[in-house]
Amino acid sequence: MSTTYKTCKESDFKICRRVHMDVKTKMRPEIVLFGDSITEESFRSGGWGAALADTYSRKADVIVRGYDGYNTRWALFLLHHIFAMDNKSAPVATTVFFGANDAALPGRNIERLYVPVEEYRDNLRKIVQHLQASAPTMIIVLITPPPIDEEGRMEFARSLYGENAMKLPDRTNEATGVYAKQCIELAKDMGINSIDLWSKMQETDGWQKTFLSDGLHLTPEGNAVVHKEVVRVFSEAGLSAEDMPYDFPHHSKIDGKNPEKAFRVHCS
Repeated sequence: MSTTYKTCKESDFKICRRVHMDVKTKMRPEIVLFGDSITEESFRSGGWGAALADTYSRKADVIVRGYDGYNTRWALFLLHHIFAMDNKSAPVATTVFFGANDAALPGRNIERLYVPVEEYRDNLRKIVQHLQASAPTMIIVLITPPPIDEEGRMEFARSLYGENAMKLPDRTNEATGVYAKQCIELAKDMGINSIDLWSKMQETDGWQKTFLSDGLHLTPEGNAVVHKEVVRVFSEAGLSAEDMPYDFPHHSKIDGKNPEKAFRVHCS
């Protein structure tokens, strides 16, 4: 089965170069969101993944591959299942959003999630290398974990468990910041895109309650920050939704008396 390019204007060339595909199996390029619970929840109401799907509606399929509680160590076991070593099936872009669980503190109630920061960085490197091997032109975006509102985590635990709640936070903002720094530095070393969510959110006064629902997971406002940053980075990397062609003709291009013409031109 031959590989081809979708028909598009000269201004769309950068997009078309990235999204060449077997049109008999894919009508749109795919964007994969790979991460932990913050990614898994991104298709809920007000989620950043749902907003991204809306941004790229009729132009790319946004696929969520988020796994509650996962760290980068466990994510390595998923790579060959989600990202086959086959250019034909590779996504045009992937976000890699891990670190919130890796940064869980040893000796606390969820220490089984903890991954030392050196291993976290090395695991991210392995993930990126796999993605690059599966599709050299793939846009890869590393996203740091968000900041941690330690008191928010404690309040949330007390709301669930009362007197049996943890007495010390399971994560700290300081420790999570170390992981965020390594994520950004690795992206620079590997020449790929990144979003420093840990720093970005803390630029806003009152970020703890504005962006975080339980000291870690995102409010609708926090999701909006992620969506805005992902769209910005994708656009800067040449994957602007505005510049991408529709999968099929816009209704305004279809002649009611001769509809076949629009489809012949668009799909040839």
